[in-house]
Amino acid sequence: MVEKIITLENVSLVDFLGPDNQNIRQLAAAFPGSKIISRGNEIKIQGQTEVIARINDLLSSLIEHYHQYGQITDKTVNQYLSATSEEAEGRVLAASPDVILFGAKGGVIKAKTPNQQKLVDTVMAHDLTFTLGPAGTGKTYISVALAVRALKNKEVKKIIISRPVVEAGESLGFLPGDMKEKVDPYLRPIYDALEDMIPAEKLKFYQENKIIEIAPLAYMRGRTLNNAFVLLDEAQNTTPSQLKMFLTRMGPTAKVMVNGDRSQIDLPTRQKSGLMQALDILKNVKGIGYVEMTSEDVVRHRLVKEIVEAYDKFDNDEQLHQAQANGATRRDERHERRLREQGLLEEAQPTVEEPALPVNHEQAL
Repeated sequence: MVEKIITLENVSLVDFLGPDNQNIRQLAAAFPGSKIISRGNEIKIQGQTEVIARINDLLSSLIEHYHQYGQITDKTVNQYLSATSEEAEGRVLAASPDVILFGAKGGVIKAKTPNQQKLVDTVMAHDLTFTLGPAGTGKTYISVALAVRALKNKEVKKIIISRPVVEAGESLGFLPGDMKEKVDPYLRPIYDALEDMIPAEKLKFYQENKIIEIAPLAYMRGRTLNNAFVLLDEAQNTTPSQLKMFLTRMGPTAKVMVNGDRSQIDLPTRQKSGLMQALDILKNVKGIGYVEMTSEDVVRHRLVKEIVEAYDKFDNDEQLHQAQANGATRRDERHERRLREQGLLEEAQPTVEEPALPVNHEQAL
């Protein structure tokens, strides 16, 4: 027997469980081979894996219903119980406009800053959206939430999420394990976000059936990404040819997001970022959305915002210092040229080195 615990967040237990826990009692009665126990803000489910997955889906749907209507009745529970699995899965209710999704534990996932809301609105209005911003601004998390919502609302048939694996480089083959084990550490932030939004059993089902794919960018070559929500994360670490390859995979019914951070380019020195080049090349192409995040959108620890701002100031100071140094060099060169033109400074003569005398190896010691 398997056990699972669901934590109810931002939920009134009286309104959700019903008088004397009648809603949970009704749900438990429909699955006699399992146990559903309510303790505080937690609901414990015990039973076979398949049954737990079905109960978990029903509870997730009931939580979404509660967040829209504020109450669950015995009639509501009966409606969800009588629905087929496919109907229940597709029953994603339109909540308040600022809510993107309800997480696996019932928590509300929504935009927390004006630019995050701008990102949500831009993605809704465009088939291709570029999002730039520093670490901690929620680019990846909001993007994954939008992808999951599109899948649940049956706007797409699959989710495809990719990242370039830059840090491992040529040494990737020397890391232990198979290819999945080699690249999973670089894709961990994607898994973390998905686990917040989709129950574990359902996420496993989606991945096993290729409804949700998480793969390195190299796996995208040769594919046509159609009827899918496609996210390319950490795009600042793509080369120009890689990003062009990715963008040209876009099918006629795809929704594509490209996220990146111009301050964290890990490509080799002198290698141009594909994202930076694409922003310049595509700036006049109509139908593409652009969103720029700033340090004001950082939603991690308060120090992250200050760290980002400190690094931005340092980078700006370095650029200013370099520009002043280059300007001084050019001024000195112009001054010398004028002096030479006026005959006040002789042309520097190239130094001719005298050839070294040949060594006479036959010379007596």
